[in-house]
Amino acid sequence: MDDPKTLVSTDWLAAHLSDPDLRIIDASWHMPATGRDARAEYDAGHIPAARFFDIDAISDKRSALPHMAPPPEMFISRLRAMGVGDGHQVVIYDNSDVRSAFRVWWTFRLMGKTDVAVLDGGLPKWRAEGRALEDMPPVMRDRHITVQRQAGLVRDVTQVAAASKLGDPQIVDARSPERFRGDQPEPRAGLRAGHIPGSRNLPFGRLFNADGTMIDPDAIRAAFAEAGIDLSKPVITTCGSGVTAAVLSFALERAGHRDHSLYDGSWTEWGSFADLNIATGDA
Repeated sequence: MDDPKTLVSTDWLAAHLSDPDLRIIDASWHMPATGRDARAEYDAGHIPAARFFDIDAISDKRSALPHMAPPPEMFISRLRAMGVGDGHQVVIYDNSDVRSAFRVWWTFRLMGKTDVAVLDGGLPKWRAEGRALEDMPPVMRDRHITVQRQAGLVRDVTQVAAASKLGDPQIVDARSPERFRGDQPEPRAGLRAGHIPGSRNLPFGRLFNADGTMIDPDAIRAAFAEAGIDLSKPVITTCGSGVTAAVLSFALERAGHRDHSLYDGSWTEWGSFADLNIATGDA
């Protein structure tokens, strides 16, 4: 089941840890309310030779929205400095409740990089198996990297508003049922509660087993079908700020559904504009 373009096991990573063209990235990110410091946790212990990818720092600073996808020139500059470039196999992991590794996987895909996988079960599984950690930063040498932005993988608010009105593409929301229904206040101040009209709800946590590994492709397809998503048609994924939406995008890719895109502004954008319609209750 190991696939270096989507998902690899801890056994796979352990077997390839010394490969010269392997690059490992810690993509941990936490919601501000948790009080956790992802960089400090990385410094205290990470998978050997892992680099730290700061989702907030490597983002579009021209936008007032949080951690929007970086422009290609920023991505190139930051990844070169991290020693990640052409010819590398990248494996991304996290130690986050919101599964932030999938957001960085999506960012690599947005930039046209396909030799990139997520570590199944992340750092918690690696640790539970008693595998090696280190607290020293890796030696990083500049590496040339080329990108080709895949515009079809991302959607803006105008495109999502059209999809909401027409019902095509389908929109699926990764937030909790309580937030989707509008029963629970949003964690970010100033946002209305509810969901994009016409969207369906598939909480991202339903795509994982008890040990934190992802469910198999057949189970993924069943979960989307149960949520009312027709996998013969295109899909837009959304969430609170574009992080857990990437879990849904990844799961679609894993299940063989290639016609998907991500609404980068997500509810942080949609919920802040009074002139955009919202819906409450179940889909």
